[in-house]
Amino acid sequence: MSKSERLQPDQLRSHRYLGPDDLRSFGHRSRQKQSGFSTEEFAGKPVIGILNTWNDLISCHAHFRQRAEEIKRGVWQAGGFPVEIPVMGLSETFMKPTSMYYRNFLAMETEEVLRTYPIDAAVLMGGCDKTTPALLMGALSADVPSIVMPGGPMNKTSWRGEPLASGTDVWKYWAERGAGRLSCDSWCELEDHIAASPGHCMTMGTASTMTALAESMGMTMSGASSVPATHSGHSRMAAATGRAAVEIAWRDLRPSQVLTAQAFENGMTALMALGGSTNAIVHLLAMAGRSRVGLSLEDFDRISQRTPVLANLRPTGKYVMGDFFEAGGLRALLARISDLLHLEAGTVEFRTLGESLEGAECYDDDVIRTRDNAICESGSLAVLRGNLAPDGCVIKPAAAEQDLLRHRGPAVVFRDYPDLKARIDDPSLQLTRDHVIVLQSAGPLGAPGIPEWGMLPLPRYLLEQGVRDMVRISDSRMSGTSYGACVLHVSPESFAGGPLALVRTGDMIELDVEARTLNIDVTEAELASRREQWEPPEPRFTRGYGKLYEEQTTQSHEGCDFRFLHHDGSDPPPPAIH
Repeated sequence: MSKSERLQPDQLRSHRYLGPDDLRSFGHRSRQKQSGFSTEEFAGKPVIGILNTWNDLISCHAHFRQRAEEIKRGVWQAGGFPVEIPVMGLSETFMKPTSMYYRNFLAMETEEVLRTYPIDAAVLMGGCDKTTPALLMGALSADVPSIVMPGGPMNKTSWRGEPLASGTDVWKYWAERGAGRLSCDSWCELEDHIAASPGHCMTMGTASTMTALAESMGMTMSGASSVPATHSGHSRMAAATGRAAVEIAWRDLRPSQVLTAQAFENGMTALMALGGSTNAIVHLLAMAGRSRVGLSLEDFDRISQRTPVLANLRPTGKYVMGDFFEAGGLRALLARISDLLHLEAGTVEFRTLGESLEGAECYDDDVIRTRDNAICESGSLAVLRGNLAPDGCVIKPAAAEQDLLRHRGPAVVFRDYPDLKARIDDPSLQLTRDHVIVLQSAGPLGAPGIPEWGMLPLPRYLLEQGVRDMVRISDSRMSGTSYGACVLHVSPESFAGGPLALVRTGDMIELDVEARTLNIDVTEAELASRREQWEPPEPRFTRGYGKLYEEQTTQSHEGCDFRFLHHDGSDPPPPAIH
């Protein structure tokens, strides 16, 4: 749609509910008046749905009630009619078995909320890891004009004079405690400092990654993803997002028009330059599955091999998101890789990505590196294949000890996570740094929910010897704040009969990141014999969401979305009312 085309009031979706002189519209208008609004406040104006994922168990979103009011302020300023609609919050901390298990649930709720209510445009309020992709997945399927309001990272913080990084330093200091180098009292003291304010993790974990990708793909206000949650600029950005939502309603700018193939390539390029979370691969694949954009694991590897890592952010680098914001934020980083981007891609601000980057400057060349001083010249993430992962798996080389990126060692196999917890510290296993720790039944169906178990714990006795990294393989994910030589998302998963289910303790595993391979040194005949002995697990759910999840969830290389919600070009979901 060109910039000059605007809807007339009677062309708004909400007009079908509120405009006609008929019995149903009488009911709709009278109920709005029941809420205390006069006809002049809502008649002929775009209705802006504010989808708020706030709840008291998501500290990342503790500021969202205030931000919702600020979004409303912007909507009123631009002549719209704001309506706040609570949707399911996905607490990375408290939801069990994992928030990922419910990502598709929120995506479904988002789609149906947008489809069923008289909403002309939506503000999608998300920050904590799974909320941003879930909201975007639902918005793509409903295809109602939408804009993302990023939650923003928490404040910078420190402990005993050392800067802290939420998530990343939890794993670091937990390892130190396991090695006997950190007391219980010190650990409890750390607990008071690690998360110092509302907002999501201040590392380049999954939350920061996904909001940055939403901006890179044109779905936020320019610069929005870098603003800390408690900064006054975050309040101003909320109001600006409300004003922008009114504009996209009048111009009927839909997610499918913004999230094009070019936008997905821009998102993948930003992911690599940021040294972002491996989880973004699963989420982008799921988002692409809701659209007409074809995306595969090979696309990620192709873009990874051409893109330098410029963001010196933890867990790959040194700094945190507050430093990134002060250094110029995402706009500054994207400007430094502008030749790798589709600058002509559109955004929700009705300008191109290139136009949104004009005037971007970097104020700290150590936080956002120059191309000739990159953290890594390329290879932020790598996609591996082989007889252990015929449909692919991923690793984050930049976050691993480099000598482990080409490794051959004997496997020690744990059949599930309880087995791992029970036996990992058993000295009788006689593990060395050369062993390869293998975890089964931790994937989309096996866990269920492909939880963040992939940064598998190291044996306490090896921690005491100073070992901090080993090759670890699973069909699970790991937190974007995590690090190590962790091979993740092995597909197909062991629970579904993938080769990972056939690995036995003592089998030799060969990892070669440069060659992009992961193999088990066992003959095809032996693997075939083991497969004949393997028995598929019984279904675990007989009803409810669990049954739906078990029957419909795809494998990691397909985004772990529900099959029936994919858009395959031949059987699209029913259109929302436009």
